[in-house]
Amino acid sequence: MSDATLVEQAWRGDEHAFTQIVNRWQKRIYRFAYRYFGNSADADDITQKTFIRVYQKLNSLDDPGKFSSWIYRIANNLCLDELKRAGRRRLESLETHQASAMPVNSRTPATEMHQKELKAMVQNVLHSLPEEQRAVLILKEFEGLKFHEIAEVLDEPEGTVKTRLYAGLTALRKNLPMQSIKTDYLNYE
Repeated sequence: MSDATLVEQAWRGDEHAFTQIVNRWQKRIYRFAYRYFGNSADADDITQKTFIRVYQKLNSLDDPGKFSSWIYRIANNLCLDELKRAGRRRLESLETHQASAMPVNSRTPATEMHQKELKAMVQNVLHSLPEEQRAVLILKEFEGLKFHEIAEVLDEPEGTVKTRLYAGLTALRKNLPMQSIKTDYLNYE
C-alpha cells in the first residue's frame, strides 16, 4: 500500500493506517536524525517529535503523494530547532550506527577498528559543515533522495540544493586529507 493511500486512510481516522505509516518511516527518520546529530538519544527524541508532529499536522498535508518530502521536512526542521536550542554541535562516533561494508570473512579486529576510526573521522568532518550543507549531504548521500525531493524537503530551489551539495562535498574532500584519510575510502556505505 502506498504512503498516499495510508495518508488518505489516516485522514479518515484509520489509526491502523497511521500505525503503518509510523512502522514504515520510523527507521528512516531515526537514521536521518542519527546522521544529523551522531547520537542515539537525540535521534530517538527527533524521531518521536517527528511522529507527534505528523499526527498533529497530517490534515494540513495538501498532497498525499508528497508525504516523503513532507516528513523529511518536519524531521529536518526539528533537527535545526534542536541545534538552535542546544546552541552547540554534537560530535560523536558512528561506531554503533553502521556495520562495516567489508565481507564478514575478511573482518579482523584490526580492520574493524580501522573502519570504525574512518567512519568517526568522516562523521566529525561532516559535523564541521554548515547545517545547510550537512542536511543536503545526508539527504542525498545517505537517504538517497533526488535533487527535486531535497528541494521540496528544504523548501529551496533545486539549484541551491546542488550548490550546497557541491560545496559540502568539496569541503569534505578538502578536510578529509587533513584527517589522514584518502578520499577514495569515502565509499563506506
